[in-house]
Amino acid sequence: MLIEKEVDMSKKALVGCFAVLMVLGTASMAFAGGEEAAVKAAGLWIYFGVAIGCGFAIGLAALGTGIGMGTAINGALQGTARNPSAGGKIMTTMIIGLALVESLCIYALVISFIMLFKIPDFAVIIEKVF
Repeated sequence: MLIEKEVDMSKKALVGCFAVLMVLGTASMAFAGGEEAAVKAAGLWIYFGVAIGCGFAIGLAALGTGIGMGTAINGALQGTARNPSAGGKIMTTMIIGLALVESLCIYALVISFIMLFKIPDFAVIIEKVF
């Protein structure tokens, strides 16, 4: 069991070192071409960063709202099980709360769409790089 944990840690360390080397290697290639090439590469990385950031934002928003909704439904079910006569009030309050929690995920989706539409077409990106 201990050996498996050591192997997992060494894999994580190896992947982490590889990622750091990739980032450092990319930076050196960008600066090797001169200032103009570095500006072009930086512009390209900004587009990649926006696209990846939007994906992470939606994933994180969905994760957070899913956990919040699960907790709310769990509490409502436990409350109804303990006091069945209050089930109607609990259900109404839970549905309103779920709608408010879901709106947070929709806000993240709208902001991600706004940011994604700021990314130009692929042809424009290729013109900037080359």
